[in-house]
Amino acid sequence: MSWLLLLVGLAAVAFAIYIAQQAEAEQPIETVTREGVVTQIQQLNRLQTVAFSVDTVITSQRQGSWMKLWQDQQKGLFIARGRVEAGIDLSALTPEMVQVVQPMDQVNVSNTNDANDNASAADTNVPTSIMPQINITLPPSEIFSVYLDDIEIYDWQTGVFGMTQVDPKILAQAQSMAKKEVLERACRGDIMTMALKNAQTQLQQLFSLTGAVVTVTTQGTGACQMPLKTS
Repeated sequence: MSWLLLLVGLAAVAFAIYIAQQAEAEQPIETVTREGVVTQIQQLNRLQTVAFSVDTVITSQRQGSWMKLWQDQQKGLFIARGRVEAGIDLSALTPEMVQVVQPMDQVNVSNTNDANDNASAADTNVPTSIMPQINITLPPSEIFSVYLDDIEIYDWQTGVFGMTQVDPKILAQAQSMAKKEVLERACRGDIMTMALKNAQTQLQQLFSLTGAVVTVTTQGTGACQMPLKTS
């Protein structure tokens, strides 16, 4: 009886192991494709990589007329604090700007080069990365937004005797001039190149987490100009 119980027990254990193996779901094989890489990058939308802060002094004035004896003359002195944000619009990335070289393609290229160079058999056994090689070409950098965080009135003169009411158009003109000055200083500070280099670094770090070999190149810097749609 003891031998019979032992055989029944072993059969039960073998059956349980067989059922457990059959119950395990087969893990899907993940393949990195060009379209998949493009989709992942485009989901990031706009990659803001640099914010440039600027303080500037702005003078805005309106000349008086002789008919009002120059009493309508106004002059304002303002201190403006602004910010320029720049980066890469990743939604402009197209499949042609991404190349994915699968590991098997790398092995084939390596073997072909070895055959052409009459390399030894030992050289063909050099281990090749099991992760794909991803080559990304980024679109040009661009200005996303130009903000005025604050604008203070340092001095405001109205007419000779200061009897004229303050003209709000003077302040509006000062705000417009301040935004242009903030952008101009950011451009002189090479904000477009900074945005491009930071974008390269961030994308390389992002995909390096997957173990893939990533090369990020660019199409150069875009025009440093006021965005068409300002925030």
